[in-house]
Formats: sequence, structure tokens, C-alpha cells
Amino acid sequence: MMVTDEVYKRKNRRERILFLVKLLVYLGVVYFNLEHAAVYDKFTWLFRITNALTFFLGANLVISLAWLVIISWYTRRRLNKPVEKDNFMLGLNRISSVLNTIFVLLSIMILFGIDLLKFVTSITIVAAAIALLSKDYITNIINGLIIMFSDQLSLGDHVRIGDFKGKILDITLINLVLQTDDDEQLIVPNSLVFTSIIVNQSKQNVKKITIEFELDRKLPYTPDQLEHRLKNSINGFSDHYVKNSFLLRTLDIKKDHVVFKVQVIIPFADKTVEQSIRRTLNTEIISIAEKGV
Repeated sequence: MMVTDEVYKRKNRRERILFLVKLLVYLGVVYFNLEHAAVYDKFTWLFRITNALTFFLGANLVISLAWLVIISWYTRRRLNKPVEKDNFMLGLNRISSVLNTIFVLLSIMILFGIDLLKFVTSITIVAAAIALLSKDYITNIINGLIIMFSDQLSLGDHVRIGDFKGKILDITLINLVLQTDDDEQLIVPNSLVFTSIIVNQSKQNVKKITIEFELDRKLPYTPDQLEHRLKNSINGFSDHYVKNSFLLRTLDIKKDHVVFKVQVIIPFADKTVEQSIRRTLNTEIISIAEKGV
């Protein structure tokens, strides 16, 4: 989900206030532990609660402090560039969420009186087996982090990944969410992203409209006539596509038909313009296929 600079500023302020509140609570619990330790002799359940709370708050404060420091450093480093497509912020938030989840689980174990050292030792072999069984899952997570902390793919980019095309809506630790031209959502595993050829049209600052089609060889036309007619069909959009970018190529000549590809470049992604140009070209191609040039 795309966010604006103002949203991040508000979130930063909320994080600072929340950090101070958590720090005060943490200090209050620590003070109570030091000054009223005798209470725990009578209420052992209270000891487990405060022990778990101290553990979680301590870990959470470290994570929050690291988040605030890194965000402050990174914001200055960006020199006020927009963060709406910033993968670094996205990756940092994902890692913070994962770490907080881990410490919540560990705190629950402390609450129920489980010795963390013995628990970690006892599940070492099980964890190794789980890692082997879920290696694809782990690979997706690693690939997701690489994507988040790189600038090759960003939120809002229009990309083609293998046979899939669309706009990047979200990047998670497991998959990448694309929105197609038909407003459908595609979930692409991060492992597939790393093993596919990727075309990022947004990084090129242009959008290519490409249509492949076949025409019967018996129809009366030449490539020059075909190019002239298709180009004239979109004269009404001359202000919306790059001048001299119109291109008609002959891809293959078969026994009974010829395969062509027509391409037009628009300077920026505009779904309405793209659909209009594509529809006009398709209409003209159908007309040519029925009657010839």
C-alpha cells in the first residue's frame, strides 16, 4: 500500500510518543521489581507477569529505538525524496513486525514458566528439520527482503515478470502482489520473481504499448501500407505518445499468414490513454483482417 511523506511523518511522531510511554512503563516495572521484590514471594504469578512484561518491553524498546534512529538517518539521507515507493521503509517495517512477533512468543513462554534456554536447546533438532522442510518458504522470505532493500522493484512500478504483467501493489516477505490491466490481483511468489526475466517499464520512465497479430497472406496489403494505416488510426492521440515511437515489425512469415508486432511508447503510465490507444489499434487491425488495406 502506497503512503505519503505526511503519513510517515505522523507515524514517526506516534512512534516517538509510544516509545516514551513504553519507556516509562518499563522503568516503572523495573522499579517495582527492585523495591518490592518481597511481594513475589506471596504472588508467584505476579512475578511471571512482570518478568514476561519486562522481557518484552525491553526487546521492543530496543527495536523501536533502532527503528527511530534508522528512519531519522535515512530520511536525512534521502534529501526529502518521496517515500511513497520506498522499499527501504517497507522492509524495515516488515523486519520490525517479525522481531516483535518473535519476542511476543518468547514472552508468552516466560509467562507460563518455560525456561527459554532449555526450550531453545530442545527444539534445535526440530528447528533444523523444519528448516529443511520449509526451505522454499525461507527462500521466499530471503528473496522478499532482497527486493525490499533494493531499488530494482518498487511499489507502483509497472512490470512484466515472465508471463505476468501489472502494477506492483505490495511486496511481502512471501510474495509480490500485482494488479493487472483488468484490475485483477496476481500473487507472484518471490522465488519466481528471482528466476524470471523482469521488465520494469517504470524505471525506463516510459510505457510501451505492444500488440502482436496475424494477417492472412491472401489479403491485399504491404508492410508499408499496413504501417501507414495503423499509424493514421491513432493520429488523434499524437499528443499522448512519444513522437516517432510508432513501430511496426514483421516477426515471422508463415505459409498462410504473417505475424506482425506494433509498438507505441507513451511518456508515462496512463491507464486510460493506454486502453484507448490499444482499443483503437485493435479495431483497425480487425478491420484490416476482414477487408485488407
